[in-house]
Amino acid sequence: MLRQFLVGGAVSICNIGIHALVMTTIVRVAQRASAKSKRSHPSVLLVVVMIATVSVLMVAHACEVFVWALGYLIVDAAPPGSGLVYLAFVNYTTLGYGDIVPVKDWQLLGPMTAMNGVLLFGWSTAVIFEVLRRTMLLSSPAG
Repeated sequence: MLRQFLVGGAVSICNIGIHALVMTTIVRVAQRASAKSKRSHPSVLLVVVMIATVSVLMVAHACEVFVWALGYLIVDAAPPGSGLVYLAFVNYTTLGYGDIVPVKDWQLLGPMTAMNGVLLFGWSTAVIFEVLRRTMLLSSPAG
């Protein structure tokens, strides 16, 4: 059981690092874009900033799924012939079809993947809201 926690913890920490880098970049870019924008088209700015923000976050989450798939590969956690990325995506998003589960010795990686995904999706939601809030403030006539 300790091996599962160590591997799951290591993959989670890698993903938290990836997410922290992406989040920091998103917030700084959004701040700069809002500060430099013309105030004549705040709605266009808001749409562009939100599309860019959510798109980057979706790419970040996909990369984090691939990190989990790599972790599964390294420890041979998936049953033979199963798709590692599919297994990681189903767990990370908490979709939980249950058609593929980790092998018995690595069963805890599934819930650990889900826990990591839920936390990172929540963090993404908070950043999306913050970028939206700052963009609206900075692009408003009083901002």
